[in-house]
Amino acid sequence: MKFNFFLFGLGTLTAIPSCVNMHNGSDAPNIVFILADDLGYGDISYLNPESKIKTPNIDRIAKSGVSFTDAHTSSAVSTPTRYGILTGRYSWRSELKSGVLNGYSPALIPESRKTMPQMLKEKGYTTACIGKWHLGWKWNNIEKGNDSVDYSKPITDGPTERGFDYFFGFNGSLDMPPYVYVENDMPTSQPDRNTSGNNISYGKPGYDGSMWREGPTGSDFFHSECTPEFFNRAGIYIKEKALQERPYFLYLALPSPHTPILPSDDYKGKSGINPYADFIMMIDDEIGRLLNVIEETGKSSNTIVVFTSDNGTAPWADIETLKSKGHSTSYIYRGHKADLYEGGHRVPCFFKWPSRVKKPHTVGQTICLNDFMATFAAIADYKIKDNEAEDSYNLLPAIFTPGYKKIIREATVNQSVFGNLAIRKGDWKLLMTPGSGGWSFPRPGKEEEGLPAVQLFNLKDDPSEQKNLQAEHPEIVNELKELLIKYIDEGRSTPGVPQKNEGEFPEKLKFWK
Repeated sequence: MKFNFFLFGLGTLTAIPSCVNMHNGSDAPNIVFILADDLGYGDISYLNPESKIKTPNIDRIAKSGVSFTDAHTSSAVSTPTRYGILTGRYSWRSELKSGVLNGYSPALIPESRKTMPQMLKEKGYTTACIGKWHLGWKWNNIEKGNDSVDYSKPITDGPTERGFDYFFGFNGSLDMPPYVYVENDMPTSQPDRNTSGNNISYGKPGYDGSMWREGPTGSDFFHSECTPEFFNRAGIYIKEKALQERPYFLYLALPSPHTPILPSDDYKGKSGINPYADFIMMIDDEIGRLLNVIEETGKSSNTIVVFTSDNGTAPWADIETLKSKGHSTSYIYRGHKADLYEGGHRVPCFFKWPSRVKKPHTVGQTICLNDFMATFAAIADYKIKDNEAEDSYNLLPAIFTPGYKKIIREATVNQSVFGNLAIRKGDWKLLMTPGSGGWSFPRPGKEEEGLPAVQLFNLKDDPSEQKNLQAEHPEIVNELKELLIKYIDEGRSTPGVPQKNEGEFPEKLKFWK
């Protein structure tokens, strides 16, 4: 199977304390999983005391539940992170070894792969995905080529065939054509116009973040209305499902604050910083309204709310202007979206469950968004099989026990936009590349010339990743490299029966051969 990639710019459950009772039937919690798009760690005022963007509603989630301060995506870009969340598996084990899918790409998750919504459906949940899919599906093409899609015909291999009872959203990112909503498996309208590309380069006069690629656009599709539309539909879904006995799982995958950066008229200029900051303020208010909807249903006590992001802030947020105003999108961390440095994949992550987490607390352990599959499996009393969620650990011990000391994850692997890997164990992080692996300096190519082949950082002493210690600690380099090789060869990072990876690894990832 071939995929269209964009490279942009070139398990096993941890033991659960005996006090934890698994939920079944009518006592099972509802789950609302909110995934922001390109929102940085430093963009949340709860995490960044010097943030110039206030996020009181997102902060509400953190202040009333668990704040994971060392949470990471499996990748520094969109598609691979979403794959990891919904499968509990590193995406570099799939056919996708680098980059992301586009709006015409086929399905990345094979029919044989168990997903989070399928797992929850088996335990009695009704499931929905609203928003940005970005994991591919099959359009009905009259003939070969993107220009021959028949938008009057249903899609196949989409969200409703990967475990979701209901879907409303689009296939790629909001800056990738085709700009067509799909509800369940049917496009909601026929393209009646071609949206012209709006691609004023970042840093050029006139740049305001409202950039997208040229492509066919449905008659009911307007870029500026997408984020409010998704929040509105999420609220309606929650109200409807609250009247039913079955628990629900809602995966709300926002297309924002990714480009195009489109704050509504009421928010333009509100931050006094730039459109990206305005957009975050708008998103935060929408989240506040959604939290209010959950409370109004009377079911908030037994509703889990997770808020997180798919990677760090993108350069198109106009990071330099934000810095000039005193705002650091990555907080104290180096890099941004696409990078192996912390700013690429360390993300805000908050978990709220009022009936079970009565004492708000912080978890400083390293976690990965892949871990929510094993965590929800534990909540739903689902036993994960050997060929499922191979890179997912159950977080419930840390969620239910403030100050929990036992290490949950042995190590965590991260991937850059160009497919380079890094591995983190405890305070030590090894990057299998001389530079960022992404879009920040030093970028792949000439900027890496003369640099050591790998980078080793002690994040406890050097959270900003400024001092490469690979020469001083070759024994740690070898230890982490061997552990990474083990994870690759065994097809899993959790204990269990070895599994197979899919696809051919590119030469730069064959460092273990």
